[in-house]
Amino acid sequence: MTFTVKHYIHGQLTTGQSSDFLPIYNPSEGSVIGEVCRGTAQDVDAAVQAAKAMFPQWQSLSALKRARILFEFKALLEQNKSNLAALISREHGKVLADAIGEVQRGIEVVEFACGVPHLLKGSFSHTIASGMDCYDLRQPLGVCAGITPFNFPAMVSMWLFPLALACGNTFVLKPSEKDPSASIFLAELLQKAGLPDGVFNIVQGDKIVVDAILNHPDVAAVSFVGSTPVAKYIYETASSHGKRVQALGGAKNHCVVMPDADLTQAVEGIMGAAFGSAGERCMAISVVVAVGDEVGDQLATALQASIAKLVIGPSEDPASQMGPVISEAHRQKIIHYIESGIQQHAKMVVDGRQALMTKHQGFFLGATLFDHVTPQMTIYQDEIFGPVLCMVRVSDLQEAVALINHNPYANGAVIYTQQGANARYFSQHMHAGMIGINVPIPVPLAFHSFGGFKHSLFGGYHMHGEDGIRFYTRLQTISARWDYKTPAKQQHFTMPTLE
Repeated sequence: MTFTVKHYIHGQLTTGQSSDFLPIYNPSEGSVIGEVCRGTAQDVDAAVQAAKAMFPQWQSLSALKRARILFEFKALLEQNKSNLAALISREHGKVLADAIGEVQRGIEVVEFACGVPHLLKGSFSHTIASGMDCYDLRQPLGVCAGITPFNFPAMVSMWLFPLALACGNTFVLKPSEKDPSASIFLAELLQKAGLPDGVFNIVQGDKIVVDAILNHPDVAAVSFVGSTPVAKYIYETASSHGKRVQALGGAKNHCVVMPDADLTQAVEGIMGAAFGSAGERCMAISVVVAVGDEVGDQLATALQASIAKLVIGPSEDPASQMGPVISEAHRQKIIHYIESGIQQHAKMVVDGRQALMTKHQGFFLGATLFDHVTPQMTIYQDEIFGPVLCMVRVSDLQEAVALINHNPYANGAVIYTQQGANARYFSQHMHAGMIGINVPIPVPLAFHSFGGFKHSLFGGYHMHGEDGIRFYTRLQTISARWDYKTPAKQQHFTMPTLE
């Protein structure tokens, strides 16, 4: 063991009540490089109590002063971008360039949160009655919690806590136990930026910590990103305890390629969206929908040729385009899906199992391509979360849209076309939260919101953007009368009306 990742409670690194530890791997090497505390319910309570104690002070701080701390945090992030990315790459396995991109997308949300004084402005109605005004305020909720996934240990965390803090809430973060070091790095930067101790806290661990957060009476809201079964569990459990919840689940993102599409552009976009980060993205393209057999044949040939050139290697190697998957257990799960595709008679175009690395001991798996996949196959129905791409063939755009809309997931959907009519029909009739038109990974920038429909989202709020502000605040409406010149009237026992 080379290091231990601890909890961060009231500005201090601590093992708390933890007496057990979980291993941290370097996926490129397949070896244990550290350990992380396995938190307890007592650790969660300590973090929540620290956040609860600091809430009145933090809430009372002006929005402008909170924003200035976030401005400093943003500057520190930009100065330390490479160091943070290196931590992510080492523990996750994504290549360094991809990790730097992750950090940048997180910084963009911090940048958005810096504008909170404007974003928190309410409305005002003057003289709605004699000497009476009415106005509304956005008030913070209290202690908020975030439960984040392994695939974006920095970015998803920064989609949550900067907005929560900017709105005047305090925060408890439960990061993935698979790559926890990034969370502590962020906490230390927040402390350097001037964030008071106790406003932001971290409890490491697994399901024990999750359940303690969901059941804690002093946690007002929970944000989650992960698989659909867990998202549903978190939504139902937290909601039953009266908490506000946004729980983003899984995805099965489709990419429609029309006969008029720029095939070179489409193939390049599909390759990056399907196999970037080894397919471990909730916005990864996992299904290509070819409109017509001619398009399907051309895509199969072009994708096969591109996969053959894909450079798979250790995350720290600048030449690597795709690194390993997160763990050996996950690699075996993906292999099982590949075997099910073969058994259910999908056409194997490229077998990623043949690209298993021999010179490295990490959790490597090559890119897999199946053609002539049908909606009845397991590889089509399930979120594989790995470098496995399925191709389905349809006769026209209407059939493609109907096929995608029938899928229980609805995170994102993409179309490649050169015709505006096709793009308009697609965006108008597609039941998905995020649409890409010649854009392979349509993740919105921070001033728009991120989220899907159906089984990809539980709860009524998307992440960041204006929806993020709405999630981390509640609306308070105030009616005030200050007309001191009007003599007091007799008491009325009827519903008040405008005068």
